[in-house]
Amino acid sequence: MSYSIINTIIVQREAADSAAEVHGIAVAMLCLDPKAEAGAWLAEAITKDADLWEDDKSALVDLFEQTKELMASDEFVFDLFLPAEDAPAFERCTAIVQWCQGYLFGMGRVETSSKWPGDIDEVLKDIVEFTKLDTEVDADDAEEVEADLVEIQEYLRAAVMLVRSELNHDAPDNETLH
Repeated sequence: MSYSIINTIIVQREAADSAAEVHGIAVAMLCLDPKAEAGAWLAEAITKDADLWEDDKSALVDLFEQTKELMASDEFVFDLFLPAEDAPAFERCTAIVQWCQGYLFGMGRVETSSKWPGDIDEVLKDIVEFTKLDTEVDADDAEEVEADLVEIQEYLRAAVMLVRSELNHDAPDNETLH
């Protein structure tokens, strides 16, 4: 599944800010409830007046279902849905910021006032800091920025799986705590 194709659908239909943002929302929903459904995600993540065609909705549902499957895997194959590594650094940085914003939105839509179990509070604080990244990339710093983006992406990938595990480790048959 191509980020650029899904992002084009999202942007052209004015459905959200980016594919990264809606993916962040999907991942948060799946951390909170591994059995979450694509319909609930679409209702939450997509602007109500977006003019999505059936093919568009189908592609988005496929993204959600693929994400759900990857997150449930024991093989740690989940990854953030972001522009390709050969995309300009500013585009990738912007997408990471948008992904983090989506993730925080998704986490906050269910849990807003209670204390999170385990290390989740610290993880969420880190993700808040990632939303403040400077997305303007100086050509002289491009190589360093690339390394930083890879490191941030890896941190987020591991953080998501930690959050999912913390929220669902005691639940029978992987039911959520909510």
